[in-house]
Amino acid sequence: MKNLSIENITRACKGTFHGDESILNQEVSGVVIDSRKVQPGYLFVAIDGERVNAHKFIPDTVKAGAMCVVSHEDLGETDFPYILVESTGQALLDIAKLYRDSFDMKVVGITGSVGKTSTKEMIASVLAQKYHVHKTLGNFNNEWGLPITIFDMPEDTEVAVLEMGVNHFGEMRRLSSVSSPDICVITNIGIAHLEFFKTREGILQEKSQMIQDMKNGGSIILNGDDDLLCKMSPVKGVAPVFFGTGSNCAFRADNIEPQGLRGTSCTITLKDGTSFDCLVPVPGIHMVSNAIAGAAVGYTLGLTASEIKAGIESLPSIPGRNHIIETDHMIILDDCYNANPISMKASIDVLNMAIGRRVAVLGNMGELGDTAEVLHAEVGTYAAQQNVDLVCGIGDLTHALVEEASRGTHTQALWFADNESFIQAIPDIIKDGDNVLVKASHGMNFPQIVHALEEL
Repeated sequence: MKNLSIENITRACKGTFHGDESILNQEVSGVVIDSRKVQPGYLFVAIDGERVNAHKFIPDTVKAGAMCVVSHEDLGETDFPYILVESTGQALLDIAKLYRDSFDMKVVGITGSVGKTSTKEMIASVLAQKYHVHKTLGNFNNEWGLPITIFDMPEDTEVAVLEMGVNHFGEMRRLSSVSSPDICVITNIGIAHLEFFKTREGILQEKSQMIQDMKNGGSIILNGDDDLLCKMSPVKGVAPVFFGTGSNCAFRADNIEPQGLRGTSCTITLKDGTSFDCLVPVPGIHMVSNAIAGAAVGYTLGLTASEIKAGIESLPSIPGRNHIIETDHMIILDDCYNANPISMKASIDVLNMAIGRRVAVLGNMGELGDTAEVLHAEVGTYAAQQNVDLVCGIGDLTHALVEEASRGTHTQALWFADNESFIQAIPDIIKDGDNVLVKASHGMNFPQIVHALEEL
């Protein structure tokens, strides 16, 4: 890995090297925090989890061929080299920054309350029409995941699309100082993580910190349909450019027409006035916003209108995120990666596009603090207002959701304590031809529900 010599790593993380100094000029071939992934020539960074002291696995990594280890515990005299640091978590970020800065590339930084990952996928799909693109892997968007994504960058990367997720004050600068984005994209300011940020203004304050680490000459691209983002003033002398559907947006969409579960057609107009018709191939009108964001970033990085259109229309679906699965008995809308009140309602809107009976299998939404019961109830009310035929709530927090959904004139609502009890009831409640939405917060393990439905 270019520039990642043991000497440079030691300097970057302000550590003290212990061991045979003859290896100082050697470059490591990989950086990992999972001891099981160590290969010969790798650097192992021992980051302790909530329940596990990673330092106890250091001997295993040495046997597996690790060139060096980073530790915040003084290991004393050893027969293997290690770098002693004050914090291995901070060291991981410092080493990732060192590696990121060794690339001559553009970085697109993405944050927001809802839609970060789907926007990341859209932007990456667009940019791949012109560049070698590397993007955040899965949900690796935190202080451990962002460095891992960076370490996995191929050396021919021309643009990196990096998602950054935060849920506490102060986290964004630790991420954005590593990514040093050239383009800052904020999808929206919703109510996810209110337990920690308290207000939407608090969320805006933290997420917009990304812009403080934007490189000189960078661009700020914001959702102009968001009532808070549309009011943002220039930052570091750079005026935001807006995307959305309003007249305030330099990149906008109109003629928006749902095409069922095939997606949504629209006309996108670029900043220079060029327009093109396209089909956003993932169901949900909210996906149009992601497409406009992709268009804005593509235009900023020099793509033509035809390249942008091709990137939007070739967007692959992602398991767990509005992923359509057709079986012999039903159509499953697999959106079970994660959930909050806004994305729950958006997914119900997508379900509403289906032809036939509509079933919403909804689980707990986490990190809502004292507002959890009220916000779950609001989702239940919304499902009833949209005339969802059957709502199945799974988990303790969905009691209020089911209660409110049951008030709907055309909505039947059932509550289940856990996944297993719902799975046992599937043959009795799911019918041939049903359209079934599956959605909950990540910890609910709803892929298990999707698999059970596929097996019916």
